This record gives sequence, structure tokens and C-alpha cells, in this order.
Amino acid sequence: MLSQQTIDVIKSTVPVLEVHGEAITRHFYQTMFTAHPELLNIFNHANQKQGRQQAALANMVYTAAMHIDNLAAILPAVRQVAHKHRSLGIVPEQYTIVGTYLLQAIKDVLGDAATDEILAAWGDAYQVIADAFIGIEQDMYSEAANQTGGWDGFRTFKVAKKVQESELITSFYLIPEDGKSISSYKAGQYISIKIQPAGQEFTQIRQYTLSDAPGKPYYRISVKRESGGSDRPDGVISNYLHNHITEGSLVELSAPAGDFTLDMEDPRPVVLLSGGVGITPMVSMLNTMLESDDQRSITFLHASPNGLSHAFRHHVSQLAQEHVNLNAHYCYTSPADSDLENELVYKQGYMDAAWLRQVIQEPDANYYLCGSVTFMRSVYAELLSIGVAEDRIHYEFFGPKASLAPATENV
Repeated sequence: MLSQQTIDVIKSTVPVLEVHGEAITRHFYQTMFTAHPELLNIFNHANQKQGRQQAALANMVYTAAMHIDNLAAILPAVRQVAHKHRSLGIVPEQYTIVGTYLLQAIKDVLGDAATDEILAAWGDAYQVIADAFIGIEQDMYSEAANQTGGWDGFRTFKVAKKVQESELITSFYLIPEDGKSISSYKAGQYISIKIQPAGQEFTQIRQYTLSDAPGKPYYRISVKRESGGSDRPDGVISNYLHNHITEGSLVELSAPAGDFTLDMEDPRPVVLLSGGVGITPMVSMLNTMLESDDQRSITFLHASPNGLSHAFRHHVSQLAQEHVNLNAHYCYTSPADSDLENELVYKQGYMDAAWLRQVIQEPDANYYLCGSVTFMRSVYAELLSIGVAEDRIHYEFFGPKASLAPATENV
């Protein structure tokens, strides 16, 4: 429990964090990695270079300060991050390191404004928040290890099959090298894969959504080859998987994690909306519902540049022909000539409110949304404009947690 004095001091720093939060987190990561380079075996280097991790941590610190008198309000966000930490193998001792360098960063960036009183208050607050994370994560570690087929840490898997799903996305079917059973999971969850590419000093860990229904003797991930541009490099691990991991290759996986999951108990209809590689959790959810003989009405909506980049199209379209409770519709922003010749496009352009009203026959549904941040912000706003309640829209980001609120808002 924090004293009222500590709570008041933390609250007083909210305006400062709003202005200087990212400067603090940038300095924090720089000094921490300089002192503890071994932590580069855990953190996503691409997110660091693009500033996404720094922005996400700044947002978390700012939100914690705002709700310091009611930390239960941020529990969903804590659980989401705790899932990621468990999948990465974060241990309690590392929270001590983080706390030391976070407080040092506050002092270094704010200078004289970071009084002893403020630093002491943030030290107390950090310990309370860290203890909450540690407790939740310990429960998650125990659950992952003790369930049937479960394990602790990372486990060696073999690539049993590699299948190209589109010009950008390839599926990898992964079976345990030891031949033993594997744990089940909920549709929408992910695994962490740990790889040390040849010539790289540090291991790299990435999260990939499981793209099939649970209950199989394998895990399937479907990975988009991330091509860079003028503002960012090619994806190190996605390209390594595409170019160097073949059938028979060995990789290290942590047990399934994640809280973006399909609610199998709610009887309402389901609308699955995805853009690009965001289709992976939607296919898992779709396969799970249909393989369990779920009779809910399902609307499957997917956006892609064109048919060449559209993964799982034949699979989803075939399911729609076989199941009367499934309707599938697609949007292509840049359809190829073959798409138009074969009449493969339901809509040319983007998902907009008028089209969503047309294709969603039962709007009183639960909506699951996944794709790029730009795609999700747009579709989220369109859903709200047609009257969908915020608490019916569930979404997942690939990468550090962000917000679907307009970019001009402070969150």
C-alpha cells in the first residue's frame, strides 16, 4: 500500500511525464543496455530502433501515474504485458535492474526538478507495480509449466512443414523435438520464438500468433516477410525464417501466451476483421469455432492489397461454402488484373462504414480486430460510427501496446 503523501507526489508528476516521458524512457534504455548488454538477448531490437518500445513504456509509466490511487484500473494492461514477459522469460531479478535505471533516468532527464521526495515516491510506486507484475507472472509461469504438455522456459521444436500461403506470408508447422505432447492454447494466443542468426551477437525473440485451432499435434505460425523502407530496415527474424529456416530446422519456443482470445461462451454473433498478416489470429478463431461445431453467425472480413498478398483466401472461402453460418468478404486496395478478371474482389478500396453496414448482417456481435495500427485505427473509428459499442471491439497489436484513439489525443 502506498501512503497518501506518495500518491499525491506521483499525481503531481503526471504533467511532467506527459511532456518528458519518452525522453526519460529513451535515456533509460540507453543506460540500462550499456550497463547490462545481456538484456539485449530479450528485448526486440527493431522496436528499440523504431522508438516503439520507448513510446510504449512511456505510456505505461504515464498511465500508472494517472491511476496510482487505483491501480486496479490498469490491471488489464498489466496482464497483457505480463503475458509478454512470461513468453520472454522475464525473471524477478530483472525488475530490480529496470527500477534502478528508470529512477536514474528520471533524475538525469529532469535534473533539479527530480527532488529527493519525487525520487523516493517513484521508488515506492515502482516497487508496488513491480511486485504486481512479478506475482501475476509467477502464476502464469506455473500455469504454463504444469498443464498437460506444458513446459517452463524455452523448448526445442522442429519445423515439420513449411508452406507458402501468399507472396508475403509463409506458415511453419512446429513439432516438439522430444516427441512429447504439447500444451493447448486459446485461439488468438501466440508463442515466442528464440533464434540467434549466424553472425549476430545476441539472440532475438519474436512473438508470432498461432494460426490454427488448438488440439493439433503441432503449432502453426504464419509469418509475414517484413520488407523495410527508407525509414526502417528489413525484419531480421521474419526474413531469417523465410530464407534460412527449412523443414527439419530446430527452433526454441516458449509456451503459448496472450490475452487477445476468442470468447467461446458468449452466444452473440462474431465478426472477425483483419488486415494483412492480422489474418493469423482470425483464422485460428475461425477454425476453432467451426471445428467445435459452433453455431454462432460468423462474419469474416479481410483487407489486403491484392490476391497475391492475401493468405488463407482459398481456405476461408472453402469454409464459407461448407458452413451456412459463415459469410466471408474481402477488400483489395490495389487489386491485380487477375483479381478483377476472375471477379475475386468483393470490394475495391478500404473498409468503410457504408460497406460494413452492408456486409454485417447481425451488428449485435462481438468484434475481433487485428492488423496494422493504421488499419485498426481506421476500422475502429468506422465501427464506432455505425453504432458498435467500444466494449464489443476486441483488438490485438503486433508489437508494443499502442492506442486506437486519434493520434492527436494524449493517452
